Amino acid sequence: MPWLKLFKVYVMKTNFYSHGKLLLTAEYLVLDGAKALAVPTKKGQFLKVDEAGKNQIFWKSVDCHGNTWFEQEYEMRAHQFLPKNRLPSQQENLVDKSLQNILSKLKALQPELFQHTGFSFTTELEFPKDWGLGSSSTLINNLATWANVSPYELLVETFGGSGYDLACAKHAHPILFQLQKETNPMVEEVEFSPNFQEELFFVHLNQKQNSREGILHYRKQDLAKKKDWIQEADKITTEILKAESISTFENLIERHETLLTRILGMPTVKQRLFSDYTRSLKSLGAWGGDFILATGNEAEKTYFKEKGYATILGFSEMVL
Repeated sequence: MPWLKLFKVYVMKTNFYSHGKLLLTAEYLVLDGAKALAVPTKKGQFLKVDEAGKNQIFWKSVDCHGNTWFEQEYEMRAHQFLPKNRLPSQQENLVDKSLQNILSKLKALQPELFQHTGFSFTTELEFPKDWGLGSSSTLINNLATWANVSPYELLVETFGGSGYDLACAKHAHPILFQLQKETNPMVEEVEFSPNFQEELFFVHLNQKQNSREGILHYRKQDLAKKKDWIQEADKITTEILKAESISTFENLIERHETLLTRILGMPTVKQRLFSDYTRSLKSLGAWGGDFILATGNEAEKTYFKEKGYATILGFSEMVL
């Protein structure tokens, strides 16, 4: 039977893994074709897929402590995935709706996928959900890999965004990422293991940021200005990859922060939270969000600990 061969493709491999991500340069500007430097992280997300009864979907999501944080059963009817269990919280219901959408889009992209059997999915995160390392992007990449569809297509149909996080999910080295018209993005592995990396660390702000406000403000900007900004950001990214000293690197990330504060009309993270910090800081991804990049040594780490920021990871602890 022709579908049997297709079915074997999906169930032959049942375990999948994707790396988390951090965007180091070109936040917001990456949406209009700037070259972004991004790094995969050492922690990511697993996906295990097993067979289940026809028209049945079982879903379980496990956090980094081994606790189940979301669980649901679905019945498949045509292109719908109908939940069978009532969920107790608004947050779980939002996750439920999002998951129904992902599964429906997955079926639309690969119509034969759920035709002859159901599946049991188990996801397991290696990092806390609030770290912002890509719980959604690693899920999208794992599911797309399992279903043999383009992760970029699935992203467009679900969460949206540039897709740099999907590229990080697939790569084990730092990357340059650039959107291109009418084709897949350009993804190039690059060397980014600076000799001053012991003076680089990441601080978790524990302030989950909704990037919509920044994106909306950015989208309103004049196209001609954006071209100049993209050229400037591309130059900074290129120079960061060549930087051989911490002083050069600090100058470059400060230039990048100055550029983005001019574009977004928002204060830098240093201006907003750490005006007395003596070294350099850079926002990562959505401004004011999850992790920031800081330069300094052990004494500078103490500065953040004394302010109550307990999650501090060195470059080599975080970056793959």
